[in-house]
Amino acid sequence: MASDESEKYDESCIFCLIAKNQDEETEVIKQNEELVCFRDICPAAPHHYLVIPREHIHSCCSLSREHIHLVERMTSMGRAVLKEQGITNMEEVRLGFHQPPFISVGHLHLHVLAPVRQISTCFEYKFTPETDSFVTVSLWEKLETSTLFYLFIFFCCFVTVALLFPFLRDLFNCLS
Repeated sequence: MASDESEKYDESCIFCLIAKNQDEETEVIKQNEELVCFRDICPAAPHHYLVIPREHIHSCCSLSREHIHLVERMTSMGRAVLKEQGITNMEEVRLGFHQPPFISVGHLHLHVLAPVRQISTCFEYKFTPETDSFVTVSLWEKLETSTLFYLFIFFCCFVTVALLFPFLRDLFNCLS
């Protein structure tokens, strides 16, 4: 039987290794008992950071209502790092998650990008708010009732399935 510790850590996950300070190539910018922040290895903007929980959570589709405060703390750390790097205009910041199947690493990670106007055109499509691939934190901030939260989770799952099955994708496009 797996222990609680092994369920929260995946030794094959690069982000779990980073969270345990076991990846020598990654420079951790900020960390606490729960979260770690570091630069994205393929930055889409002059300031592109990732904030990850130390606990292994697969993706934003794995989150439950109890994780809303975790997302808030991830957002706070991301904004704090930006301020420490001299970014003061929070209107020029984009914060969000990719959802499956558009994730490169199966470990929850918040993208923190600034300034928005300098997001590389090569990567712009990956960070377009409220699309099939990128869910912004502002949507999470609106999740005040369980009904909204479960509608969001349903939406994430539906979009994932719709992208995998073309006929569902066509239906989804008709509905939106």
